[in-house]
Amino acid sequence: MSDHTHRRRGASTVRRTVVTTTAAVLFLAGTAAITMTVDSGDEATSSKAAGPGAAATPAPPTPVLSIRPVDPAIVRESEGTGKTVNLTLDDGPDPRWTPQALELLKRHKARAVFCVTGPNAAAHPDLVKRIVAEGHRLCNHAVSHDTAMDKKPVAYQQKEVLDAKEMIDRASDGARIWYYRAPGGAFTPASRQYAAAHGMRNLGWNVDPGDFNQPGADTIVRAVKNQLAKGPTILLHDGGGYRAQTIEAMEQLLPWLTGQGYAFSFPRAT
Repeated sequence: MSDHTHRRRGASTVRRTVVTTTAAVLFLAGTAAITMTVDSGDEATSSKAAGPGAAATPAPPTPVLSIRPVDPAIVRESEGTGKTVNLTLDDGPDPRWTPQALELLKRHKARAVFCVTGPNAAAHPDLVKRIVAEGHRLCNHAVSHDTAMDKKPVAYQQKEVLDAKEMIDRASDGARIWYYRAPGGAFTPASRQYAAAHGMRNLGWNVDPGDFNQPGADTIVRAVKNQLAKGPTILLHDGGGYRAQTIEAMEQLLPWLTGQGYAFSFPRAT
C-alpha cells in the first residue's frame, strides 16, 4: 500500500512516496510465514519541467525482507560445538551499565546476547545500535517486564511481545532480533508461538547466579562456576537496577572462562 501526495508545480507534477511497511502473516498447518515489504527510501520523479505528454520516471524496485518462522521450543544450547558458553544480559540497555559490559566484552573478545526491553531500547537507541555494531545479538525482553504475564490474557501477551519488537526495530534501524525471553521465564504456548512466527527463538537459560538480587560479586562468580555443568547459557543483567556487582563479576568471569578453555558462542537461533 502506498500514500501519494500530489502537488501542482506549473506544468509538472512531483510525486513523493511516503515510506510504508506492509506485513502479511500467513498461518498454515501450525506454522507462520511473514513477508515484510519496505520502500527503499524517499524517492521522487525528475524535478525537471516535463511536457504534457512526458512519462514519469519509474520508481526503483521495492526490496522485500523475509522473516522466517523459527522453532517455538525454548532453546538453551549453543550454536557452537565443543566447550562453549552463551552469555546473556537482561533488562537493558542501561546508559550506566551497558557501556561497561560492552567494554569488558570487547576487551576479552567475548560475545553476548542483550535481552532488551522495549521502553529501554526506545530510550537508548544509540546503545542498541552499538550492541549490534559490536557483533552481539538482540533479544526481545517484552515491554513491561511483567513476570506474571503467563497468567494474563493471550491478547496481553501478544501485545507485550509485538509492541516490544516494534520499539526495538525502530531503535536498531531494523537489525535482526534473534530471540525472545519472557520476563522471569514466564513463557506460554501462545507467547512462544508469537515470538517464533516473527523469527525470534525463545531463549531460556541454564545458569542463574542470582545477580539480579545483588548477592555480591564473589557469590555471583562462584555460582556461575558451580552451575556451568548444567549447560552453556548464563543469565546476567545489565539493567533493572544497580549492576556494579554484575560488572565486577564479569571482570573476573571473562578471563576465567577463557582460561578454562571455553569459547564464547550464541544460543541456537533456528
